[in-house]
Amino acid sequence: MSFDPPAELRDRIDAVVAKYPVSKRSAVLPVLHLVQKHHRHIPDEAIPWVADKLGLPPVQVLEVVTFYPGFRQTRPGRCHIRVCRTLSCAMAGSYELMEKFCQAAGIDRSGVDHHHPIAVSEDGRFSVEFAECLASCGTAPVCLVEDDLHENVAPDKAGEVLARYRDQG
Repeated sequence: MSFDPPAELRDRIDAVVAKYPVSKRSAVLPVLHLVQKHHRHIPDEAIPWVADKLGLPPVQVLEVVTFYPGFRQTRPGRCHIRVCRTLSCAMAGSYELMEKFCQAAGIDRSGVDHHHPIAVSEDGRFSVEFAECLASCGTAPVCLVEDDLHENVAPDKAGEVLARYRDQG
């Protein structure tokens, strides 16, 4: 399957690439962000397309996608939740918080591993993944629901947090 971005996305990508006339390779991060924003993840077919657009070997684009944890190679649910698991959050209950989110959303994380970190509910409404440091250690445990930061989220409040997003998810 080939990647054929819509004209609007292609125009935005062209505008970004134009900002790097000396070295188009410098546009790889902003281009990937645009692709992910549009598709909610980086489709496999997008990697050779982006590489061709920037004059790079596809492996160099894939290296960027796999290096940065902010890029997703798997399509998330319509409402994506990232739970911080670094020390402050872990000590404050983030692993239990993850369990409660999974229970409330009906998500099975048994198939999750390093290469496939996202688990999606059967209805595709919600997805979860652990994140490394969401930069709010003093208000642990924290999570991001889409781009909304939630602080001091007690595990027993996971259902309440999800309820705020049920209509959009």
